[in-house]
This record gives sequence, structure tokens and C-alpha cells, in this order.
Amino acid sequence: MSDQHIDPSGSTQQFRAFAQQSEQESQKAKKSPLLLIGAVVVVIVVIGVAAFLLMR
Repeated sequence: MSDQHIDPSGSTQQFRAFAQQSEQESQKAKKSPLLLIGAVVVVIVVIGVAAFLLMR
């Protein structure tokens, strides 16, 4: 037979582990858009400088 006793600290510990894991994943996700935006800005600046030099 299965044990009918439910450990309340078990679910709390599982939730805390889940919350910490979610925070770590969201921090990783926040870094990549900044990297992408920075790369796009650099490409736009390089294209702008090249266009300016060609039209001179």
C-alpha cells in the first residue's frame, strides 16, 4: 500500500528549485537579445559608413 502522508516541505523545496531554475533561465534569455541588438547596431553602422564613403 502507498503511504497517504504527504510531506509539505517536499512541495516547497520543489517549488523553490523550480523558481530558482526559472530565474536562471530568464537571465540567460535576457543576455542573448542584448547581444543580437548590439550586433545589428554594429552592422548598421558599418553599412552606413560604407555608404557614406561610396557616395563621397
